[in-house]
Amino acid sequence: MFGLFFFILFTPGVSELLCTSSELEVSYTFCDSTVHDFMFNLTPCSIMNKSVWKAALMWIPRSDITFLKVVFNVWYDNAKALHWKEVLCSGADDEYTVCGMLKGETIVTTFDIKGARTKFPKGNYNIILQGFSDDSENNMIMCLNFTMIVKQGAF
Repeated sequence: MFGLFFFILFTPGVSELLCTSSELEVSYTFCDSTVHDFMFNLTPCSIMNKSVWKAALMWIPRSDITFLKVVFNVWYDNAKALHWKEVLCSGADDEYTVCGMLKGETIVTTFDIKGARTKFPKGNYNIILQGFSDDSENNMIMCLNFTMIVKQGAF
């Protein structure tokens, strides 16, 4: 089944259902209590599609993006399954369009996510995505908490 992820997040602490089908259910909330201007769109809303997902992002950051480190944690059925960190913006020779954006500017970008790289066994996933404006991870500028329920066998 094909669908569409689309959400604009303005209200902290409120869980919102993003996608539901016979194979998948995804919802989100912010980790902090700050109001955000954020939109994310992902097509198709299916984990059975092993090709490329199309993603679109709109975000108005609360601080300048001269440095950006992302931390991505995934738990599968309450066990930590993945911990990944990456510096996306360092202030020198940055390749991403988000790098160098100023507080209050609107970031609009699109990108592909290659779904074939990941197999998703049936179960519950909790995904925390954090963005920091410093390498020591003291100044968090964004934190999203996704819940994904895979209702069928591994895809």
